[in-house]
Amino acid sequence: MLMPKRMKYRKQMRGRMKGTELRGADVHFGDYGLQALEPGWVTARQIEAARRAIMHSLKRRGKVWIRIFPDKPYTQKPAETRMGKGKGNVEYWVAVVKPGRIMFEVGGGLPEDEARRALRLAQF
Repeated sequence: MLMPKRMKYRKQMRGRMKGTELRGADVHFGDYGLQALEPGWVTARQIEAARRAIMHSLKRRGKVWIRIFPDKPYTQKPAETRMGKGKGNVEYWVAVVKPGRIMFEVGGGLPEDEARRALRLAQF
């Protein structure tokens, strides 16, 4: 599972997702990319599931680049817990994705139809 090795602060505020992506909106490494159209959080589990779907579809042909990294901790309080008593524990990690962000790239001499099929399996 993807997560940072260490962070200066263990917990963060949720924040807001305003505007479009200024950096990371162009395909740099591969030939084809999967671009976000809406803002949202992508969990580390979702990134891993998409990576597995792409790799299974390509069957060791081509190359895959993951362009997002889950560096934001998501905290939750346990069920049936009264309010107060501090912020909850870190449950999982998310990557903040704004519209325009390239999330995955594939390349390495793949035909367009194979790349499309692989990236379509990864979309969610």
